[in-house]
Amino acid sequence: MATEHELDTPPWLRVETTIMSTARQLRCFYDRYFAELDLNLSQASLLAYVGEFGPHTQTALARRLDLGRAATGTVIDQLEERDLVQRTPNPEDRRVWVIALTPSGDETVRKITKLDAEARDVLRAGLSRQDRQALASVLVQLQQNMTDHQT
Repeated sequence: MATEHELDTPPWLRVETTIMSTARQLRCFYDRYFAELDLNLSQASLLAYVGEFGPHTQTALARRLDLGRAATGTVIDQLEERDLVQRTPNPEDRRVWVIALTPSGDETVRKITKLDAEARDVLRAGLSRQDRQALASVLVQLQQNMTDHQT
């Protein structure tokens, strides 16, 4: 019996649909993990990034996290309300704010790091390093293909 060609299958059976579905499930998975800290994935990612790389402007964070500037501003507002980050004027351009962790934010980053390690252990069960490298390679190539064909 001949197998159907991928292009002849319905959209819900194509590899791209599987990737999109998996991405949605991953987001929900991480949101559940970070819920014990009353954080979602976007909030935890912003905190972890600032924790690892130090203070950044809102624009730089938006670019790094692949969020719009307004969405990033909303995340920063939420974290600032909880005293996890603070905005300080950029000494080089006082019209620009720099986002830095507070001591409470620094402690939260340590908790995020622990939860992230636990989540990765669950997600990677049954996948070898070679499997993960192959998957990463394919996903990076898909990203490059999209970048090369942006209009």
